[in-house]
Amino acid sequence: MRTPEEIRNDDLEIHDHAFVLTLLRAKSFKQGKFTLSSGKESDFYLDCKKALYGQGLSAIGSLISGAILRRVGDIQGVGGLTMGADPLAVATCLYAHHFRHVEWNPFYVRKEPKKHGTEQWLEGPTFEEGARVVILEDVITTGGSALKAIQRTRIHRLNPVLVVALVDRQEDNGRQNLEAEGIPVVSLFTRKDFIP
Repeated sequence: MRTPEEIRNDDLEIHDHAFVLTLLRAKSFKQGKFTLSSGKESDFYLDCKKALYGQGLSAIGSLISGAILRRVGDIQGVGGLTMGADPLAVATCLYAHHFRHVEWNPFYVRKEPKKHGTEQWLEGPTFEEGARVVILEDVITTGGSALKAIQRTRIHRLNPVLVVALVDRQEDNGRQNLEAEGIPVVSLFTRKDFIP
C-alpha cells in the first residue's frame, strides 16, 4: 500500500509532467532547418536550457528524481557532460533532498580533462569506487554526449546504472547506442510530444 507521501509525489509528477511539456513547447521547441551537434540537419530543434529556470527547474527535478527512484533506487550521484546536464543535476539533487529525503551528489563531466593538478574528467564530490550514478542528458540524438559521460565516469571507477534524458529525439539510434553499453535509458519526453 502506498504511503500518503508517495501518493502526493505521484500526483505532483503528473502535474509537473504536463507543466514541463508546456514549458518546453513554448520556450525550447523550434521548427525550421537546423544543424545539430552531431552535424546532421533536422527540421526541429530543442534548446532545453531556455526552460531551465525557476518553477521549470523544480518540476524537472521532480520528474528526474521520480524516474530514478522507480528504476534504480539507491544511487550516490547524478551528472553528465557539461553543460547540458549541469542544471539537471543540481535541480535533481535539490528536489531529491527537499522532497524525497534522499541525498545524491551532483557531478560534472568535463569536455576536456583538467590541464593541471589531477587532470581529472569529473568535477564535484569524491565518490567511492563503484558508486552507483545516473547519467543525465537534456536531448538524445546520437547519444554521443551521454556516451562520453558514461566512459568518463567508468574511467573514474564509477558505476553508471541509468541514463535519464529530458527528450529523446528518436533519431540516429541514440537510445540503442546507449543501451549497447548495458545501461537502460529513460526519456521523459520523445519526438512525438513535439511533432505528432
